[in-house]
Amino acid sequence: MDQIKIGKFIAGCRKEKGLTQAVLAEKLGITDRAVSKWETGRNMPDVSLIPELCGLLDISVNELLAGEHIAMEDYREIAEQTLLEMRNKEESANRELLRAESVICALTVIATVVMIAAGMCLAPYNKVLGILLCAGASPLAVGALIYAVSLEHEAGYYECPRCGKRYVPSKRAVIWSIHAGTTRLLRCPYCRNKDFHKKVLTKEK
Repeated sequence: MDQIKIGKFIAGCRKEKGLTQAVLAEKLGITDRAVSKWETGRNMPDVSLIPELCGLLDISVNELLAGEHIAMEDYREIAEQTLLEMRNKEESANRELLRAESVICALTVIATVVMIAAGMCLAPYNKVLGILLCAGASPLAVGALIYAVSLEHEAGYYECPRCGKRYVPSKRAVIWSIHAGTTRLLRCPYCRNKDFHKKVLTKEK
């Protein structure tokens, strides 16, 4: 999606309706600064505001996301293109979250090993410091790994191998599940099958 194009389209539609930035902002319950950021392409409207914004500007959601008025004969093609762009954007964002999880896990393992090794080396010279370093490694590792798994939970969906449905389980289920990488032993909310469900980045196949 081209935020600059979308911003110019919002500005054009607003002016066609004879609305100032302040009036449009008041109708949406936001600040005129937020509208200004949309129209200059610095920000996109919040998802929760898009239906109301489109209603005020008398445009469709697809037209807003395309940044232009869509002729009826072109509507299906533009809609499919917009959905594809949104899917690609979601996939990219989820991939970044999984990459961050991998980095955190690797750094946590390194930090834990270093702290334990340092604690054991220092123990003969400074017993208290040695014990503190060794003891501190465990809560650090647990906290960091729980955070890493939380990132995995936020990234995409899990796919049931039996019914093929994709879903988002509870964070608790993900944290406490047996796993191999990002494939986790979960119960499908649709077919109730308990099996190893693989992580996928988008809702649709």
